[in-house]
Amino acid sequence: MLPEYDFSGGVRGKHYKAYRRGHTVKIHKVDGTISVQYFKPEEGAVMLEPDVQEYFFDSDAVNEALRALIKLIPKRREKRKTKPKMKHAAMGPYENS
Repeated sequence: MLPEYDFSGGVRGKHYKAYRRGHTVKIHKVDGTISVQYFKPEEGAVMLEPDVQEYFFDSDAVNEALRALIKLIPKRREKRKTKPKMKHAAMGPYENS
């Protein structure tokens, strides 16, 4: 950083919620035109809160921790398949109309 940059009046994290939803960047070019770029978080992207980021510096660290937690979660029993629904309550599944 150059000494003339003054961030003393800045607010940390002021726009992070909007950034998570996606954001637009407008680039004002020398020739007077404006280039607009839209950014959305990638599918499956996860944003960590600052207090969590103190402990997890990269994706590998987060994935390792989550895998350790997954081992503690009881396995779910497979859902029982339901019988097909009947069109008419008075008719059984094999009765003719």
